[in-house]
Amino acid sequence: MSLVELIAQADERGLAASGLACLDRCVPLLGGDDEVLRPLWAGLVDDGDGWGERVAKIRGELEAATTSDGTAPDGTDEAEGVVGLARRMLDAVPDERSGAGLREWAEVCSVAALRIHQLLDPLDRGGTEAVDACREGRTDGASHLVAAELRRQVVVLELIAGHGAGAVRQALDVSTEGRRILRAVVSRRARGVRG
Repeated sequence: MSLVELIAQADERGLAASGLACLDRCVPLLGGDDEVLRPLWAGLVDDGDGWGERVAKIRGELEAATTSDGTAPDGTDEAEGVVGLARRMLDAVPDERSGAGLREWAEVCSVAALRIHQLLDPLDRGGTEAVDACREGRTDGASHLVAAELRRQVVVLELIAGHGAGAVRQALDVSTEGRRILRAVVSRRARGVRG
């Protein structure tokens, strides 16, 4: 099943996990630490009470962590594009963990996270059409970074669809691995720019 189909079939917890996992993997671009989204992850296990308050608090923390000109803390040239995409994910978090807002957020995050990985991969020359093709299951020519991000998105949705709240910890582990990879890629690129 393609990523587009998985998102279309996901329930509210699956949609929230999908969006949150994408944002979590890209949180280093916003200057956030590894624990900043933990309150939202915890909220995936319960019935969603307090989601809006948690979102507001996290937005405030991440806005303070991003520099005033909107670029990434590392100051690299490609930062404006990838930080803008990460910011779009954060801005789109719905205030309630229910309804159509979650589906829209999951879609925004899926596309933005794939595009971020595409922009950070020096071997990827694709554009937004290539991201759309990947999401629809046409992965020929996808770079390693993009293909790996696509796999992570699919795994998170499959985990939650198959095991519900019991799979939240596994989904978080998948996201944590992706965050480490993205952080390493950003660090490598920053060293290359400064070198």
